[in-house]
Amino acid sequence: MDRREIAALLAYIGRLDPRTIRTDQGEARDQLAQWHELLGDVPLATPHGWDARVAARQHIRVSPYPIVPADIARPWESYRRDRLYRHTDPTPSADPDDPAAWTAELVGTRCAVAAGTAQPTQYRQLAGRRVDPRLEARLKEVGSCIPPEARAALARYRPARAAREAAIAQGQPDVLSVECTWCNATVGEPCRRRRIGPDGAARGNAPRATPHPGRLDLAAARHTRTPQPALA
Repeated sequence: MDRREIAALLAYIGRLDPRTIRTDQGEARDQLAQWHELLGDVPLATPHGWDARVAARQHIRVSPYPIVPADIARPWESYRRDRLYRHTDPTPSADPDDPAAWTAELVGTRCAVAAGTAQPTQYRQLAGRRVDPRLEARLKEVGSCIPPEARAALARYRPARAAREAAIAQGQPDVLSVECTWCNATVGEPCRRRRIGPDGAARGNAPRATPHPGRLDLAAARHTRTPQPALA
């Protein structure tokens, strides 16, 4: 805040708490100089939630003591810390081979976030985010994000997945697209061995390489002639 903004803030505070008003010209000048010295780096307001008048009003509303510059500076420092805590440095657009420009852009972004002139850049959420159209086009072109050689090498370690892929490639229904009514396997999960003990309780929970016959029948009944989606 410059001296004009400090004067406006003191006038606002004086309307709310007459105890802060200085009637003597010398005292008023000293008060203005003191507040400007202590709050010169604190903005009066920012586009993203900070307002020194709100902080002053909150203090006057809840505290019986006259307001001092620290009662404005403390909320401002908390505001800065919270914004920097929620900020994740985005990759600078500067040339990474130019360390000075790279560092200057990082520092400039942090300063803008701390000063309240820019919003914090947070981690992108995995859920609910639209896939990059370029990635969608690429996946449609290649069919899968897993290379065929890697898929073949992994087949021996995940037989249920390999059997599913082979069936879909032959135009057969995707068995894992439906639930299993026998072992209660959910969509996308392989069937599991479920043995009934003498007491009537289920025994065993190991995954099966082949689905239960009832799941096969259910998938065949729901199978349509539309092309099945490519496996990721």
